[in-house]
Amino acid sequence: MTTSTADVVVIGAGILGAAAAHELAAAGHRVVVLERRAPNREGSGTTAGNLHIQAIHTRRPGQPIPADNRRFLPLQLAASQLWGDLEARLDADLEVRRNGGFMVAETAEQTRELVEKNRMEAELGLRTEVLDGAAARAELPLLSERVVAATWCGLDGYANPLLVAPAYLAAARRHGAVVRGFSPVTRIARTGRTWQVSTGEGTWSTPTVINAAGPWIGQVAELAGTRLNMTPVAIQMHVTTRVRPIMRHLVQHIGEGMSVKQVSAGHLLIGGGWPAERLDLAGRSAPSLASMRGNLLQAARILPFLADLQLLRMWAGPLAATPDEMPVIGEVPGAPGFFVAGGTYAFTLAPLWASALARLVAGGSPPLPIDDLGPARLCADAAVTS
Repeated sequence: MTTSTADVVVIGAGILGAAAAHELAAAGHRVVVLERRAPNREGSGTTAGNLHIQAIHTRRPGQPIPADNRRFLPLQLAASQLWGDLEARLDADLEVRRNGGFMVAETAEQTRELVEKNRMEAELGLRTEVLDGAAARAELPLLSERVVAATWCGLDGYANPLLVAPAYLAAARRHGAVVRGFSPVTRIARTGRTWQVSTGEGTWSTPTVINAAGPWIGQVAELAGTRLNMTPVAIQMHVTTRVRPIMRHLVQHIGEGMSVKQVSAGHLLIGGGWPAERLDLAGRSAPSLASMRGNLLQAARILPFLADLQLLRMWAGPLAATPDEMPVIGEVPGAPGFFVAGGTYAFTLAPLWASALARLVAGGSPPLPIDDLGPARLCADAAVTS
């Protein structure tokens, strides 16, 4: 077994690992990316690809703890700016569409929540607009009469999740990064100031490890001697057959898990965080027929034209989640040089987290304060000491 050296070893070749690898390689670091299977074929490749810029619905179906929109929104705004020129930076077509989005309400209580959301967004520097049902339908006639109000955000959008991580990896390779697919990490040990990261092909000696393994973050952390209290889940997506261009905007629901958009190829992609039948980190998570029925009925209630479309397929994908439904990013206490990044809304926040990790690895400060999002809150016991 050979031993090679690197400045940084990134574990995970989904969008977070790929984005981090690009930022670090572009900064001059010798980067190696290790992926257990094919790059971008796990969590990142199975997501909806939404760019959530306005405040989100706070609970996906079955989610016990609501997301903290006030904490998320500054992160979303910072990420939005980075998405603005990402295609130019990566020299790639990512099918980024920033056509804006509606967050809809069906009840008086949900409308009050929209109004309060709009106030918070204005306070934190995001411009959104509250519309009554008639005004919303004037802008998007596809909306049903059940929609009594909506907020509009011109920055909402989406990108193709099958293109983004591969483009990041290609750009990282142009800066000298090495990407190894089908190379699951089997051992992580610390010797002095150096980490030894082993796969079946050999060992990489490095001062810095970035654990961006998505739903497998906890398993990778255990290899390094740290137990992180992660709570991965599996959610599912639904896609219709292809139709002519009919809907340019992202549509979401303030009170229930729903997101609908038409992608460039003409398919309607329907999601919203509905749970799969079961999470299977060793194989493929199984989708749920009950969630399929609930999600599609809900979406057709808001956008009636969907009822006439044929479902093409559905799939389940694993998601890296935490008990407090917040992201995790930073250096693991007691394990110098071992960083972790993942959790909620990783797709939207990926460019921001990549920038933060590059700065942290260089000993600098992240673009926004993130101390409260560090892994210390998730540590179940003492980590490896130097």
